[in-house]
Amino acid sequence: MDFTQGTTEEKTIRAKRMMLWFGIISLIMSFAGLTSAFIVSSTREDWLADFQLPEAFTISTIVIVISSVTLYLSGHALKKGNRSLTSFFLVFTFILGIVFIYSQFKGFEQIVQSGYYFTGESSNITMSYIYIIAVAHILHVVVGLICLIVVIYNHFKQKYKAGKMLGFELASTFWHFVDILWLYLFFFLYFFR
Repeated sequence: MDFTQGTTEEKTIRAKRMMLWFGIISLIMSFAGLTSAFIVSSTREDWLADFQLPEAFTISTIVIVISSVTLYLSGHALKKGNRSLTSFFLVFTFILGIVFIYSQFKGFEQIVQSGYYFTGESSNITMSYIYIIAVAHILHVVVGLICLIVVIYNHFKQKYKAGKMLGFELASTFWHFVDILWLYLFFFLYFFR
């Protein structure tokens, strides 16, 4: 495919999609680096081999999977021209994103109740990595929530319709990526000791 062909609008659409994918690829590399560092550090003598992930992390995993489903349903409703159902699913997805972050912080509370802090005398390298990985992911969920706010605003301004959904599609791609990223991180932390 020749990327120099097409109208200015087609070129702009391709450029925006390409920029999003460059961003996603750089995020994949960043989190691959974090998980690689986790694996290398697991050879340390002070590594916790028997740690348990907080129950709140499991709940947040379920919540984020449901949020991907509701965002998909909002896109489906938008393509069908059902504005009220689109609005419902968009707002519900946003709420689920907030619930995800809330459950992550509840997970941090559970880690602290187990006696592990991020830094200081009560810290442990294993749990510090878990904090770093989870917080880095939360920051990307916050970016996803900002994207959802923009999408919700544009939806209420009636800027999207079937065949003209670029902003919606870009935000959806990012949101689904962040969701899949958390599934990877959760199962990585759950199964790798």
